[in-house]
Amino acid sequence: MDSRKTVSPARSTVSLSGEARQTIDMLIHSSAQLLTLAGGPQRGNTLGNLGLLPGGAVAIHMGKIVETGPSTELLTRYTAAVQIDASGRVVMPGFVDPHTHFVWVGDRAQEFERRLAGASYLEILAAGGGIMSTVRQTRAAGTPMIVDESRPRMLRMLRHGTTTAEVKTGYGLELDTELRMLEAILILAEDEGPTLVPTFLGAHAVPAEFSGRSDAYTDLVFQEMLPRVKEWWIEQAASRPLPFVDVFCEEGAFNLDQSRRSLERAAELGFPLKIHADEFAGLGGTRLAVELGAVSADHLVHTPAEDIAALGGSNTVAVALPATPFGLGESAYTPGRQILEAGGTLALASDLNPGTAWCESMQFIIALACRSMRLTPAEAIAAATVNAAAAVGLSDQVGSLEAGKAADLIVLDASDYHHLGYRFGTNLVSLVVKGGRQVSVAGG
Repeated sequence: MDSRKTVSPARSTVSLSGEARQTIDMLIHSSAQLLTLAGGPQRGNTLGNLGLLPGGAVAIHMGKIVETGPSTELLTRYTAAVQIDASGRVVMPGFVDPHTHFVWVGDRAQEFERRLAGASYLEILAAGGGIMSTVRQTRAAGTPMIVDESRPRMLRMLRHGTTTAEVKTGYGLELDTELRMLEAILILAEDEGPTLVPTFLGAHAVPAEFSGRSDAYTDLVFQEMLPRVKEWWIEQAASRPLPFVDVFCEEGAFNLDQSRRSLERAAELGFPLKIHADEFAGLGGTRLAVELGAVSADHLVHTPAEDIAALGGSNTVAVALPATPFGLGESAYTPGRQILEAGGTLALASDLNPGTAWCESMQFIIALACRSMRLTPAEAIAAATVNAAAAVGLSDQVGSLEAGKAADLIVLDASDYHHLGYRFGTNLVSLVVKGGRQVSVAGG
């Protein structure tokens, strides 16, 4: 897509010099650096092309980007109802967070101390904690409570620069609560927050009532839950695309055969696919994602070399979640450099969840990826924007500043993009523009 192309032309006026000028809604100009990330997802060692334009400007009208280019040119071409001087600051696309679990009730703060004492994630899960603890709390809540507890997390994500976020169910593990979670997501999607991309994760774990009967629960997911979710979605949200369907292919959760059965049934019903794979062991989930044409395979900490090679030859996006091993105090992270060397498309996500990664800031994820995965700041930024958009199937709408895309962008209180990665523990976002409208970042 040509980012210099003008779309949705607005009313013309005449300047004092006699040249016609178009009236638009907003013009952000005089940036220290404008990062367009134009050109689509970045594979392999092409990752890190920021489309950097010193002194760049962005013209916005009716919620869409009209044009990007030098400020000297756009200031003479447009007159705007709102002009924002971004002198000394970086202007870039809003972050896309392609893997979150931010809709839940309660917390698991006490488990943190158990992990510090040496208990593993899988040991806590086997003892009825972990995901099961959040399941019990979420099952006991009505939709209003789920919405009320989840909204502050969503707004903190926005204040830290996330303008699009995937969000999963998976803390119900029975149909009624899973549908309440989907209902909560649809309610939150109407807020002035990030654009939300829903995912049904009924196969997040085997619930306590099915202990020792994981095959029976798998059958319940793909024989009963998936068809009913599709029916419910068409009844409640017919104008929206079907949600993704995800499965946790992992030791202690669902094996490869169970994951295949669930995802194949989801594909038959028309759902787009995602998968949790290789977080603790390489069971073949990444190869399965490639085989079934899943949009993304997520975690990928212990992915075998042959699976990385398969990923590199596919359109499935590898989504790294560095906050998860960080939160668990583990030393192994997604092998990002190997994935890039294989020609893969690498994205970053927060994995925002109550047990291992309560982190609403993609800025921290970028800083962590630079240190734990040896990405450069430019690579990490591209992985958190244009490639992350590919991981939720929205490459044509968000993730870069190009004509015709949503006017979702952020202004950093920094003059150089390297500060993302270099700095951490503070919010560098001074302004969020979502759909062409300014969003307050107070309280971030």
